[in-house]
Amino acid sequence: MEGKDSKVEQKRHLKKQSGPKAERKKVRKQLGTPAGDDERKRNPKAFAVQSAVRMAKTFHRAQDLKAKKHHIPLVDRTPQEPPPIVVVVVGPPKVGKSTLIRCLIKNFTRQKLGDICGPVTIVSGKKRRLTFIECNNDINTMIDLAKVADLVLMLIDASFGFEMETFEFLNICQVHGFPRIMGVLTHLDSFRNNKALRKTKKRLKHRFWTEVYQGAKLFYLSGMVYSEYQTQEVKNLGRFISVMKFRPLVWQQSHPYVVADRMEDLTDPEMVRIDPKCDRTVSLYGYLRGTFLKNKGQVHIPGVGDFAVADVSFLPDPCALPEVQKKRALNEKERLLYAPMAGVGGVVYDKDAVYIDLPGSHVNQEQEEVRPTTELVQSLIGTHTTLDAKMSASRVSLFTGAAALTSGEVEEKEEEGLTSGPRENLVWDPEMRRERRKAVFIEDDNNSESSSEEDEDNEEEESDEEGRRIAGLREGANDKTKLKENQEPMTAPPVKRQKVVEEREAENESVVEVPAFADSEDELEMSEEEVGQKSEEEESSDEEGEEDAALEEGTIKPGDFSEEEGSVEEDNCESQVPDKEENKSNALSKMEDDESAEFCSESEGALRWKEGLQQKASEAFLRQQRSTPNLRKLVYGTVAEDDSDGEDGEELGGLFRVSRPEKGKKHRADGMDCSRFDPDGAHDWELEEMFDSIRDCFVTGKWEDDQDAATLLKQDEELYGDFEDLETGEVHNGKAGKQQDQANEESGDEEEEGETILRVEEDVTQKKKRLEKKRRLKERFDMEYDDEDATYFDDLKEVMQKQAELNRAEFEDVDDEMRIQYEGFRPGMYVRLEIPSLPCEFVINFDPHYPVIVGALGASEGNVGYLQMRLKKHRWHNRILKTRDPLILSLGWRRFQTIPLYHIEDHNGRHRLLKYTPQHMHCGASIWGPITPQGTGFLAVQSLAGTKSSFRIAATGVVLDLDKSVTIVKKLKLIGYPYKIYKNTSFIKGMFTTVLEVAKFEGASIRTVSGVRGQIKKALSTPAGAYRATFEDRLLMSDIVFLRSWYPVSVPHLYNPVTSLLMPVGQKDSWMGMRTVGQLKYDLGIRNKPNADSLYKPVIRAPRHFNKLQIPRELQKALPFKSKPKQDKTKGMTPKDLQRPAVIREPHERKVAALLTALSTVYNYKSKKAQTAKRTKHKDFLQQQDKAEEDKLKRQKEAKKKLYRMMGQKEKKRQRSSLKGGPQDD
Repeated sequence: MEGKDSKVEQKRHLKKQSGPKAERKKVRKQLGTPAGDDERKRNPKAFAVQSAVRMAKTFHRAQDLKAKKHHIPLVDRTPQEPPPIVVVVVGPPKVGKSTLIRCLIKNFTRQKLGDICGPVTIVSGKKRRLTFIECNNDINTMIDLAKVADLVLMLIDASFGFEMETFEFLNICQVHGFPRIMGVLTHLDSFRNNKALRKTKKRLKHRFWTEVYQGAKLFYLSGMVYSEYQTQEVKNLGRFISVMKFRPLVWQQSHPYVVADRMEDLTDPEMVRIDPKCDRTVSLYGYLRGTFLKNKGQVHIPGVGDFAVADVSFLPDPCALPEVQKKRALNEKERLLYAPMAGVGGVVYDKDAVYIDLPGSHVNQEQEEVRPTTELVQSLIGTHTTLDAKMSASRVSLFTGAAALTSGEVEEKEEEGLTSGPRENLVWDPEMRRERRKAVFIEDDNNSESSSEEDEDNEEEESDEEGRRIAGLREGANDKTKLKENQEPMTAPPVKRQKVVEEREAENESVVEVPAFADSEDELEMSEEEVGQKSEEEESSDEEGEEDAALEEGTIKPGDFSEEEGSVEEDNCESQVPDKEENKSNALSKMEDDESAEFCSESEGALRWKEGLQQKASEAFLRQQRSTPNLRKLVYGTVAEDDSDGEDGEELGGLFRVSRPEKGKKHRADGMDCSRFDPDGAHDWELEEMFDSIRDCFVTGKWEDDQDAATLLKQDEELYGDFEDLETGEVHNGKAGKQQDQANEESGDEEEEGETILRVEEDVTQKKKRLEKKRRLKERFDMEYDDEDATYFDDLKEVMQKQAELNRAEFEDVDDEMRIQYEGFRPGMYVRLEIPSLPCEFVINFDPHYPVIVGALGASEGNVGYLQMRLKKHRWHNRILKTRDPLILSLGWRRFQTIPLYHIEDHNGRHRLLKYTPQHMHCGASIWGPITPQGTGFLAVQSLAGTKSSFRIAATGVVLDLDKSVTIVKKLKLIGYPYKIYKNTSFIKGMFTTVLEVAKFEGASIRTVSGVRGQIKKALSTPAGAYRATFEDRLLMSDIVFLRSWYPVSVPHLYNPVTSLLMPVGQKDSWMGMRTVGQLKYDLGIRNKPNADSLYKPVIRAPRHFNKLQIPRELQKALPFKSKPKQDKTKGMTPKDLQRPAVIREPHERKVAALLTALSTVYNYKSKKAQTAKRTKHKDFLQQQDKAEEDKLKRQKEAKKKLYRMMGQKEKKRQRSSLKGGPQDD
């Protein structure tokens, strides 16, 4: 035993140190010559081409193998931060799916996960994230996950072999776009025999290759250690997953979709309390995949139905990639794991509560540091007083250095300011000796009584709501989305209230002054709108700044409160901010009603309205210019805010700016409305300094020496002054040419010689320049076209690469908010979709083990209409499909039940209805269903409930057309009977009921059962529906006439979406739609009543009497005498006189007759016996004769042989003697 267990160390290979081979190796090593080159030089003939044909075949095979690896290159549309790769783990029950996911998560993140519940997202590398989803045995889940999977890990129990679930999922993948598939063999430790293990591996591998493709990767998980797979095997599998490349699938690349990893119910609890069955508003969270998603579109949730999205927003990535990617591996902080449905990530979502895991809160030890994510929650838990108590005790100072006011004083001030009616004042009257209620009037025209009552009611409602929200928070239910939508932040409001008040003071100091007396109502509206716009912009910028600061400090999470809840009630002295959605008329009416809200005192425009009229007019003009509607704001909803810092540059005279190249100049130019002139300010153009500041901006100004206009004109005159008129041949000289002519006249031949030398030098210089230019052009040409290895495939890949780079660079410098307005939400973003009007069963029966997929629909995919398909029954499905039996289709994102009509196209183009699908052939199918793009694949299932059938995929196919162009017809045989026959013309009844029906079928072909063809001629007046028809031959009254016609069939309008996610937990795989007629009869116990006409009956044939053959007299004369019918006359009865009378014998005669009869009988018997003996004797005699004949022939044969032998010997002897020369007689 010990010898078997201990490993025997094998001997190490010893290199040869001596000998010719070692010497050759040493020489080769010293010279540095490769082994192949040495052999080629030493024996070149051995490496020469032996056969050109074989070389060509080898080359062709190599090229074929290379071309097989090529795929059609597609434009890479993956963003810089791609969404996590969806890894779906599929397999039958109890095959090890959850164990494998746990092991892979532990391999990547060093964390253990208990229950695999919902999608689990992890960071697997510097540039890659993975989302693991476990697929259970439900056919609905298999269909949904096959549509969104990027990689499928298909687990196979090696000890059992392939199961039907594996092949079903492979067929589903083939229909909906084939993702990458890797097989994983488990339960290999159950094999005790290595030979059986090897055979099983080989058999399963080749079967897997048959289903997927040749060479598909198949992993082996040999065994388990402590209920986990072996670390090295899991690590190898993880490495393959981390480096795998994916091909884009057509449906996924053309449709945005979200695999929801978190679901929250936003419905008002009060509504749920009043009506528990009310529709719910739900927000779904997840990574956006596929293509760009537009807001407020239509989506489909498989298993629920079609819905309109109320709002889409993007959130910070909860499982972000590491920022710095220079290092080799991830550190522990970057190994993130995000699985909200599985309770990982600090938050556990229950049906009616949210549990937050705070580290250190349940242990009696101080926490080292408070993380920003839990600071807000811990501050809420640590509170001992309610919010209203804190508010009542808080103090606010409106102005710096002013006395702080309590809430009671503020309410008194508000009551004083808001109440415009008489106020009660209790005064003691000594004369009357009682308290009298004195009505004190306060002159305040700012607010009416109704508005004050409304404000008080609103304040009471808000305080009640705040109290309810704080009570809910103290109970521990902290829902981020509910915080964002329904309540105000708890720690921030006092700080924010104080800050906003101080900022409003600064606003009031620099408020845009509205003209007290406008020239027209338009100016008044525009001035009011300008004030509202400015205050809105400043308020929004202040709030954004506050939120950013709070986010940096870590006190508030993004999305914890909205703008509406962050607003603070302002004092009457401050300017009221109009709502963004109010139009101009609302602004005008608000201004007329609330004049005191615009100005702190009434006297501020009424007394000084004449001062600075020119300045006010110019400001009104500028406001009117700016208030023109911005086209970009109308289209996209917001206006790009240009950074003022980037535009501050060197200004010349207020008109010109020095141009500076900027990175985002293009995008800001698109966002600017430059159709109006907007002067920056008034300038005094009479001053000389203003002229000098812009003089160099014009052509006549004093520029630099090389850019001065006069200098450039002079140079042009010298270069291009001389020209020749090609028509007349006349040479025109410029100034330079004329001066040169004068100089030539003055100078002599010496200057001419100098000029010739200069010209020669110039020609040489020009020649050199031309040669250099040609050389550069040739180099560029060679670089583009002389690439020997480049192929068409490489060029195509390069074009796609350039297009991908262009796509990425288009919006690279634009921030996310602006990009979303142009291109929508891009793939890779973590988005939140708010969907109203969802059925309450979706929330009540929510099960995180079933995936929730939100698939966006195209422009026309929300409509329902006629679809023409090509369908083929799956060869593994054991029953053929019947027309008008309901069928469940998976088409696009949807799963729905419909009633198909199967048909086939005849040679004449007619689409003939089929009762059943053909066995091994495609056929057409017409359904009423959702409009889906042509070329989309689909699969059909007969039932979703349970696994009754052996193979659940009933049929597969593809969409061909989206209209009702195909008319399906079925054969209809109309039967009639003749009631009058005139030679070849017959009157037929019973086929039609009215004359009009007959008129429609005039000229139609008809037939009898016996095969006589005919045609309908004309309708008869009586009986109704009868007609006259002609035939090839005369009919009989017993003939049946039938007409073959084609009747159009209408497609049934049934579109029933599968709502499996609305079923109760544990029953989601038992959705039952419309049942077939056979299922209904089976469930109700109804037996088919047989059709009486279809039963077999005994055939009773009445005897037929045929008339006698009548031969015409003329023909009888021509017949011979023998064949004349007279000879065939039967003899009549014998006359009575010719009949012999009966003889009556006497007794004696009777005895004699009996004796004679007995004697004759004996004689006959004896003669018969003698004849038999004679025959036997004769037979024996014949046999003896035959035997004697045979003996005789035998003796004759022997005698002949003897004679011939003697004659032959005699002949030989004679020939021998003749050769010796002896006498011939001998």
